[in-house]
Amino acid sequence: VYFIATIFFVPASLLTLGSGFVFGSAVGVGLGVTLASLAVFVGDTLGSKVAFCLARYILRDCVRDRLVKKYTVVEAINEAVQKNGFKIFFLLRLSPVVPCVAINYIAGVTGISLKNYTLAVVSGMLPGTVLFSFIGASAGAAGPEEGVSQPITIASLALGIVLAFAVVLLVSYYAKKEFKNVIEQKQQKKEEGSCSPMRMRRRDLATVGSQEDI
Repeated sequence: VYFIATIFFVPASLLTLGSGFVFGSAVGVGLGVTLASLAVFVGDTLGSKVAFCLARYILRDCVRDRLVKKYTVVEAINEAVQKNGFKIFFLLRLSPVVPCVAINYIAGVTGISLKNYTLAVVSGMLPGTVLFSFIGASAGAAGPEEGVSQPITIASLALGIVLAFAVVLLVSYYAKKEFKNVIEQKQQKKEEGSCSPMRMRRRDLATVGSQEDI
């Protein structure tokens, strides 16, 4: 199911919550988070690779016309992807700049290799996957434990969810900040490159002027 959802632009977070809820109801929070995260991990990885290949070999023009132009931030770093593809798409998967489902297709029309993109997907999906699996599993196993009152159970689950959200938001913030730095560095290099011919021209004109004075 997750594999199909990744290809057809279905919001992945809802399925991750549902997966966590089902496994949490069946086996409890701890094992439920593990099983749900594993299921999402396999489905998302396979679906991302298929979407990547579809964009690269079949839907290239469609992806460029619709997605790349829609998310101009990706178009701006297309040249940098060839050298720092893993880092850029790893940060994109961590930050909310572009939806993850769209990233799979956009990556297919850039210079990044399938191997590097797969590594970026695998490492970048973990924080969000564990968070939503934990929330779903917590909701599925929300019944009071033996010997523990229901208010204490609910308070413990709420505290765990808040802390998990805080960690993911912190990671997303720093990922977005680092991604912004990558874009700024690229633009700075581009401006320096465009200024170089102008400086050479000015230098040549100055040389010609000094020769004429002589």
